[in-house]
Amino acid sequence: MSSIRNIVILTGAGVSAESGIDTFRAGSNGGPSLWEQHRVEDVATPEAFERDPELVLRFYDMRREAIQTKQPNPAHFALAKLDREWDGDLLIVTQNVDDLHEKAGARRVLHMHGEHLNAWCTGCDVRSRWTGTLIDRPACPACGERALRPDVVWFGEMPYRMEDIYAALREADLFVSIGTSGAVYPAAGFVRDARRCGARTLELNLERSQGSSWFDETRLGPAGLLVPDWVDELLSG
Repeated sequence: MSSIRNIVILTGAGVSAESGIDTFRAGSNGGPSLWEQHRVEDVATPEAFERDPELVLRFYDMRREAIQTKQPNPAHFALAKLDREWDGDLLIVTQNVDDLHEKAGARRVLHMHGEHLNAWCTGCDVRSRWTGTLIDRPACPACGERALRPDVVWFGEMPYRMEDIYAALREADLFVSIGTSGAVYPAAGFVRDARRCGARTLELNLERSQGSSWFDETRLGPAGLLVPDWVDELLSG
């Protein structure tokens, strides 16, 4: 443990599922699947938004409203504790578009797939904090244009701040993946990028993922149990 200074953590649906956040894949880390009600082609692609913007906006309005009722679980609070107490470099890269890491108190968080509580103006390229609805096409607070869309990375779009993520992976002594399926790229490839740069790798997951074979160690169980134990172990070591 004494050789670990810089840490990159990737969090996925399994971290937020224990807070009641729906997952996109049936059976993914124990959560229900959004795809049981909606096809990805209908609500999570640029083409879907162009074809039926009302359906897409209504879907994300419902999600935005729902996540504001959710609270962090022990995994979120443990990572926030690590964020407060770790004096080395730390980056929590999350695939989740909720704000539960921040609600728990974490600050060194990067949302690679965007945030439900933001709206992106495609007219002026400004992102604004947004907790209400978008279905009525409100004006952008920055420019006044009615060109707002959910600030969520859809399938076929590039995740945010990839250069920052790869830079952190190059410097990492430890890469930890928590609650991810290991199926969605580019995030699924982070473990290999970290290994190539000499980092130790650890997976904390409810069940073995598609990428488990790439990790030096895999621990199985609920994130709400595994993550606090691991954080205490790391901070005491």
